[in-house]
Amino acid sequence: MSVPKMMKALITQADHTAKVQDIPVPTIDDDEILVHTVALAQNPTDWKFIKRVTNAGTICGCDWSGYVVETGKSVTSLSVGDHVAGFVQGGTYTDRGAYAEYVKTPAELAWKVPDGTLSHEEAATMGCGFWTAVQALFHPTRLALVEPPAKVDKDEWILIYGGSGSVGMFAIQLAHLAGYKVVTTASPRNFGLCKSLGADAVFDYNDPDVVNQIKEATNDSLHKALDANSLESSQRIAVQSLAPGPGKVICILGVHEQVAELRDDVKVQPTLIYTSLGRAFSNRPACPEDRSHMAEFLKKVPGLVSERKIKPNRVKLWEGGLDGINAGLEYMIEGKNSGEKVVHQVA
Repeated sequence: MSVPKMMKALITQADHTAKVQDIPVPTIDDDEILVHTVALAQNPTDWKFIKRVTNAGTICGCDWSGYVVETGKSVTSLSVGDHVAGFVQGGTYTDRGAYAEYVKTPAELAWKVPDGTLSHEEAATMGCGFWTAVQALFHPTRLALVEPPAKVDKDEWILIYGGSGSVGMFAIQLAHLAGYKVVTTASPRNFGLCKSLGADAVFDYNDPDVVNQIKEATNDSLHKALDANSLESSQRIAVQSLAPGPGKVICILGVHEQVAELRDDVKVQPTLIYTSLGRAFSNRPACPEDRSHMAEFLKKVPGLVSERKIKPNRVKLWEGGLDGINAGLEYMIEGKNSGEKVVHQVA
């Protein structure tokens, strides 16, 4: 399959914006694949890297789906022509990022989409949010839940705060799949969505009595929670909802100091999905154990998709290809998307 030398990509600019530019197609290492992208999905981290982190000259975007066009010498798990999907760290590297016509990634960190299951647009939604849910729920140093296809052998509740966001929607499904009873929070318009994904109880996070409602529904038996919003208010509710005794709350953003001091019997811990890529970044060293955990779980994903046990996020298709991404990110910044994933087709 012929691969051009140049490609179009959305590049971070020094003035906290991003624009489409022509750059070289990345070269791959022996353990990597090169993918011709077909669909790209948005996450809040994408606009934050553009407007707040601002590593000028880097390729934006994390979530992608496409076809393998080149494999490294040591790759045996995937072949040219395979439909694959995955997650990379956008806004960090000049040769690695999703919002481009071509993306490179280690082969073990991509999963093959089974024929006749998901479209590229649907597969692209199973990146950052899905991976974060996997890491937060199942990693031994996070919540350490029983990992599907195994099921928990007792009646146990878990709280997933923010059930209608991308992380929350995947977390509900994964926890339900592992046999846990799920209590979650959402706005009332998304109650039905959360229940359709496997939530046993859903409450309005704006209700001033939400903590008592959660405690009553779970018979005050909660000891584990995932806060998929991670505002100070959501972290506070998650901590207060846990029963007396040892408890743990995993947050997808940094832990607020006031919340960390609320209870001596509850550990509040952040998780950061970029560590699953196994690369050093910012002031963080590489974390090979996080990469190994994710690579092992990704081996299960084709089967879960084939058996219809995991549903992708609902897709909101945005027009304009790479040129339309900035407008899509503004739509997200304005808080207009809920219970859906904004997806772009690569023109």
